[in-house]
Amino acid sequence: MFHHITVLKEEATEGLHIKKDGIYVDCTLGGAGHSSLIASKLSGEGRLICLDQDDWALNNAKERLAEYGDKVVTVKTNFRDLEQVLKELPFVPQKDGVPQVDGILFDLGVSSPQFDEGERGFSYNHDAPLDMRMDQSAQLTAADIVNTWSEQEIARVLFQYGEEKFSRRIARKIVERREERPVEGTGELAELIKEGIPAAARRTGGHPAKRSFQGLRIAVNDELGAFEDGLHAAVRCLAPEGRVSVITFHSLEDRICKQIFSSYLSRCTCPPDLPYCVCGAKGTLKLINRKPIVPGEEELELNSRARSAKLRIAEKL
Repeated sequence: MFHHITVLKEEATEGLHIKKDGIYVDCTLGGAGHSSLIASKLSGEGRLICLDQDDWALNNAKERLAEYGDKVVTVKTNFRDLEQVLKELPFVPQKDGVPQVDGILFDLGVSSPQFDEGERGFSYNHDAPLDMRMDQSAQLTAADIVNTWSEQEIARVLFQYGEEKFSRRIARKIVERREERPVEGTGELAELIKEGIPAAARRTGGHPAKRSFQGLRIAVNDELGAFEDGLHAAVRCLAPEGRVSVITFHSLEDRICKQIFSSYLSRCTCPPDLPYCVCGAKGTLKLINRKPIVPGEEELELNSRARSAKLRIAEKL
């Protein structure tokens, strides 16, 4: 059973400013919550393209989105390949060889079923093989990192992607254990992480393995690199007045989104005392919301995992 509560569903969909006959892309199909709402707003002329690299999500979506028939197309892929996927779809128009769509949505992170089903290896609450692959056909697993990467590289992953300040101590514990035998399960890894964090620090901030598991998951799936590639592709592939909605769940993703959006804004060089712009600088995007939209109290009561979510929206000029 694929049970997933979609975060900021109404806000992210509304932010796309949907036209009934438009072409839209959900880059992170997941539980199909956003996709269902987007598809329900389209006429028979509209199209929704749904991307995901997780077979479980794609199989679930076939049932959940079946009522929308040909309006919905699902593609198994990483969203970093967004532009190439769009080029191969005959109903997507192109301008100067670049696909043109009316809206693109990213809902980053891991869906609830991936966390809750222990065998995927995403969760420190279930003992399972060290996997963490979103795409089960990918080669790199968390076990590969933990058991074959150098102590310095493991520490870097935990610090850079998990923002774990005790990364070096944890990496040392992992290497000491694997010198005796391979680290095989999420339960064993969670205990090693716990041992690497001072007792006083373990008493606050939730589960002691949370940050390290995040770091490993991001490294296994190259999540940040894929997001950078995918968001740049999204900006290229938006038609004029098309919009992109991005939901992030931690500061690393949100920082990348903010920086990429900022890089496409107008850079007026006119003196501030001039009443209007004369330099002619033109940007590619304009921000729809200066500050990120966050879940309200009602949504947080229903879904505690929404607490860290932030939504940013931009429009193509």
